[in-house]
Amino acid sequence: MARIVMKFGGTSVADCDRIRNVALRVKAEFERGNEVAVVVSAMSGVTNRLVGYVKDIDPLYDPVEYDAVVSAGEQVTSGLLALALKRLGLKSRSWTGWQIPLVTDGAHGQARIERIETEALEKSMTAGEIAVVAGFQGVDADGRVSTLGRGGSDTSAVALAAALKADRCDIYTDVDGVYTTDPRIVAKARKVAKISYEEMLELASLGAKVLQTRSVEMAMKHRVRVQVLSSFVDAPGTLVCDEDEIVEKELVSGIAYSRDDAKITLTRVPDRPGVAAGIFGPLADANINVDMIVQNVSDDGHSTDLTFTLPRNDLDRALIVLEGHRKDLGFGRLAPDRNVVKISVIGIGMRSHAGVAQKMFSTLAAKGINIQLITTSEIKVSVLIAEEYTELALRALHTVYGLDA
Repeated sequence: MARIVMKFGGTSVADCDRIRNVALRVKAEFERGNEVAVVVSAMSGVTNRLVGYVKDIDPLYDPVEYDAVVSAGEQVTSGLLALALKRLGLKSRSWTGWQIPLVTDGAHGQARIERIETEALEKSMTAGEIAVVAGFQGVDADGRVSTLGRGGSDTSAVALAAALKADRCDIYTDVDGVYTTDPRIVAKARKVAKISYEEMLELASLGAKVLQTRSVEMAMKHRVRVQVLSSFVDAPGTLVCDEDEIVEKELVSGIAYSRDDAKITLTRVPDRPGVAAGIFGPLADANINVDMIVQNVSDDGHSTDLTFTLPRNDLDRALIVLEGHRKDLGFGRLAPDRNVVKISVIGIGMRSHAGVAQKMFSTLAAKGINIQLITTSEIKVSVLIAEEYTELALRALHTVYGLDA
């Protein structure tokens, strides 16, 4: 007997018919002789509607009460799925985050899991009951409902799998696995059978929307084997696992892109110690994360140009922050640019092969695409280019690295 955690996202439980379909999938897994716990998201669109209610009542809302409202969506879904399973003749019950309990810190709206007490849940499962757990939520030290941030149901599922020492965590979504790149842009993109935790973490953090980044971090930390599957088609998915499980390691496993970035350039920045801290300190204080950074030293040795990227949604706030410190920092022009996209080539095979970055640069050059910024890690190379070249760059790189189906 295996112990399986199954997680279903919002599109998988979007209405009652889809919840009935989920119940049939859960029944099939249970009838294979496995112990099953299910984690569910809110029905598609429900969380956005609840957030809208909160902001309508009070735009400067109390995050504790915000969590009390927006966590309700998952509670509804868990109850409905438990009813659907009982309708099929199975023993089942729903669990909220506080009933397990899944204990978090007090950072409401973005809470982090501290521990999961599984004694009652395991007793229920051992007795043959299918547990249906409301994802995205937990309880803080004061007994108040907390939420894990958008996409937090993936994190709930992986954390629960780790706590239950499950054999596998199956994430059911509206795609049937992890692809070498976005198949909506590159028709020759192909599904990957296995991908390492490290590669999946890079893909998730660099724009791939299949899994939430925190869930991959948790899976890697606790070595939880995660399978990505479709709720709508019966097809093999993608297994996210330890690198040692992958016999044939690809040089490049995937190409990700993100349209969520913007670029800021500061010209004629005084070239003296402490200036970078003076620029990025106020941005950090405003909770604005900076990613790629390039500094060019001028010939005269007195000034420099500094360019960096940040989330596009934070651009307007960042400009206000920097303008507020212009007198102290003494820079010249402040030049924002929303027309950028980050393209990333990812693969654990890069560790033992040279020339991956050079191939990327020469391919883009041959297509007349200018590279604005570059960052690298052990298993990835990222470049910033003008947004209008996104599709051309993806298709060219997908072909040159031999990823076409």
